[in-house]
Amino acid sequence: MDQDSHCTGERELLEAVSRITTSSTTSTSDEEENQPKAEISCQERKENPEKDDTQDSSATLSPNSSMTTKELQEYWRNEKRQCKQIKLLFEIPSTRIVEHNLSKYVMYKIIILQTGSFDSNKSVIERRYSDFEKLHRNLLEEFSEEMEDVTFPKKTLTGNFTEEIINERKLAFKDYLRLLYSMKYIRRSKKFIDFLTRPELQEAYGCLRGGQYTKALEILLEVIGLQERLTRGNPVAIVPTLCAIVVCHKDLENPASAFEYGEKALSRLRVHTSHRYYIPLLDTMITLAYELGKDFLSLQEKLEEWKTKKDPIRVFTLKELAVREYVR
Repeated sequence: MDQDSHCTGERELLEAVSRITTSSTTSTSDEEENQPKAEISCQERKENPEKDDTQDSSATLSPNSSMTTKELQEYWRNEKRQCKQIKLLFEIPSTRIVEHNLSKYVMYKIIILQTGSFDSNKSVIERRYSDFEKLHRNLLEEFSEEMEDVTFPKKTLTGNFTEEIINERKLAFKDYLRLLYSMKYIRRSKKFIDFLTRPELQEAYGCLRGGQYTKALEILLEVIGLQERLTRGNPVAIVPTLCAIVVCHKDLENPASAFEYGEKALSRLRVHTSHRYYIPLLDTMITLAYELGKDFLSLQEKLEEWKTKKDPIRVFTLKELAVREYVR
């Protein structure tokens, strides 16, 4: 490659990086505090540096610095990778009819996949017609304008359990979920996220309160992946679930696994030290680190630093906090 071609290549890379950097700094309107978000974008990373663990490292790189062509290429790849949206795909492959006491209803099996690559961690949940109906009613209250043209399959007086009606509703509910997810404010809303995760979380926390830690852990580990994808731009949202996993592993005498999930939770609270889970989690992590022979002095320093800044208050243990979640 001659010198002119080489310079042209560098200029093109510089322009590409500049376009990405410029788009990433575009301002947007503020959203409600702690509102769950289902995607991550360059724009959100620049406005909310605490929401991206890679922000500190990437911020030191500037496309206008004296980078080599190879460094520019790597920078461009990283930026593009971080700006890529996470998209979910909804499928309803099957149903089952449930008869319980005097009631009879259809359960729809919903598979949630991440598009763009092979997804080995698909999420599987079940919901009935009344669950969808409640979601639709709740969304109409909050997003009347966005929901104006969204149709919902009506109940029929007869034939609700015929194969024809069930198949029609399978397709209708699949299209319904895809349409809701395509609307930014709805897919980020608590009501939509609760529809997809709350029943499983309620069951898991019920098991935890009843001392059924193995069953609780099994459910929590299934739901955490979906919860992460749905709240991609709000990492703090999954801290309670991560801490519940810590509690389960700890009570099942799996300190190494408990410490692993505790580190994940702490990384999401690094700039949220006033969060109600921060101090109980730190205290638990110090105990686990000591038990595992790990360095606990840095954790102890953070705890002491917090205590010097805050007035003495009643602090619940991590387990006490966990059992209070999803109490009806």
